[in-house]
Amino acid sequence: MSNTQFGLLVTNQQAVGRDQVVALDEQIQLVHAIRDKDWNSVFAAQHHLSESFAHIQPLPYLGRLAAETGDLRVGVGIHLLALHNPVDVAENFASLDIVTGGRLIFGVGLGYRDVEYDAFSVPSDKKVRHFTENLRIVKELWRGEEVHADLPWCRLDGVRASLRPVQQPHPPVWMAANADGAVKRAARLADTWIINPHATFEVIQRQLELFKGEREAHGRGPAQELPLIREVFCAPTREQALEQAAPHLAHKYEVYADWGQDKVMPDKESFRMPYEELAESRFIVGSPEDCIEQLLPWQNELGVNHFIFRTNWAGMPVEDALSSVTLLSDEVIPALRSQR
Repeated sequence: MSNTQFGLLVTNQQAVGRDQVVALDEQIQLVHAIRDKDWNSVFAAQHHLSESFAHIQPLPYLGRLAAETGDLRVGVGIHLLALHNPVDVAENFASLDIVTGGRLIFGVGLGYRDVEYDAFSVPSDKKVRHFTENLRIVKELWRGEEVHADLPWCRLDGVRASLRPVQQPHPPVWMAANADGAVKRAARLADTWIINPHATFEVIQRQLELFKGEREAHGRGPAQELPLIREVFCAPTREQALEQAAPHLAHKYEVYADWGQDKVMPDKESFRMPYEELAESRFIVGSPEDCIEQLLPWQNELGVNHFIFRTNWAGMPVEDALSSVTLLSDEVIPALRSQR
């Protein structure tokens, strides 16, 4: 029996004008559905000024969901660390780790949208420095160390944090990465790499070798967890799954193309293609048998041991997402867990 874990990436991204209170209630229904079916984690993402969608920020969102999660781990996937003051980040997410009783997963990434960097006055050519320095400061504060920084955006002269997270030395730090250089950065600086939902199996297979090689080169052992975010939708038949999921997934990736998400992929591929081509080796949409068949290689060949499924997209009726969660819970996850 494998010890693979399973999480849900909730949809805190809704159509502009949507009743956000109703949308939040729907996501709470999904959290209840996975909590009561032996899943392991729930995640929420971050964007600012997200054209085409209205986006509830993950910190208050996860604080609200934490009251409904039972023993589920609670993760931000991802927090745009380069945009924010590291003291504020350290104290806020230490607070969330306390609220969840020590169940926080701190997922971070650079992001890729110029509108976000412009809004926070972070020059795009300085974003890696902002990111790495902020991560250093957050970790040092969480560990209770004396912290020094003389940066244009943060000055600290031997301060120590009085509020520290439950998990010590700090909550697990997972880093999202698309480009090869970012994958190597995750290997050096984070506990693990959050594999993105956009790249194909073949691309990830190649990048995993970079990730493992970089960890080894810096004297770091294998990552204990290897998480993968995937767009997954399950229905009784392949035809029904495509009918229910394809329009919403296609729209989401049209927006990603508008935002320039595809331009930061390792091979600079385009998301502007028909759904059928886009879905190839990327989306997992079908019957329980289809989903099992397509997910097994990620687990058995690449070593993924923490799947994070997004099975609900802006515009999709929550009833369809709940039906997908039920099939994933009852048929797909047990089949994956039964693998040795």
